[in-house]
Amino acid sequence: MIRLHHLNQSRSLRILWLLEELGEPYELISYQRDADTNLAPDRLKAAVHPLGKAPVIEIDGVMIVESGAITQLLIERLAPTRLRPAPESADYGHYLQWIDFAESSLMVPLLLELFTKKAGVTDNEFLNGYIGHEKQKLLSYLNSAVEGKTYIVGDKLSGADFMLSFDLIMLAQRKQLEGYPHIERYALQLASLDSYQRAMRLEANDDETNLA
Repeated sequence: MIRLHHLNQSRSLRILWLLEELGEPYELISYQRDADTNLAPDRLKAAVHPLGKAPVIEIDGVMIVESGAITQLLIERLAPTRLRPAPESADYGHYLQWIDFAESSLMVPLLLELFTKKAGVTDNEFLNGYIGHEKQKLLSYLNSAVEGKTYIVGDKLSGADFMLSFDLIMLAQRKQLEGYPHIERYALQLASLDSYQRAMRLEANDDETNLA
């Protein structure tokens, strides 16, 4: 059985949603962020993985970290024809592109914006200029890419949607996608899927261990 070590309000939500969509049996072990530091609890590092981050999955006796790697691994193992394009197809390169885009290009300005706000940095002209320019450039590109689409690649649910969901659904729910109507529609449509809704109900559950 697959075991997911899940941290609330983290990239681990991608994997929780993916497992719900896959419909395979798995064990969910939930961890809550420290109320004072907002960081993962120390026991995640002590008992699970030296990085002390989530998601972590255990599969076939091996622990794997990094949500992008876990997404691709689970899909390759359990849904290679349903949740990704065929490697020989024209869509496959775009599939890989959007998986990386979510965690590299798009995540950089979003994290910088979050950290500068938390640090109270409001007067750094270089940082604020970089963040604003990059965020606008990337969201404009993505807004065009999802125009008229339900899903990002081949208009079929894929691992790329799971990867993009964490950032975009959060921005949509916080009303931070003004000027990007196609992204907002795309993100809210993903959030309406039954498997995503089940994942969110599990996310809201404070129990330490659940069998899903």
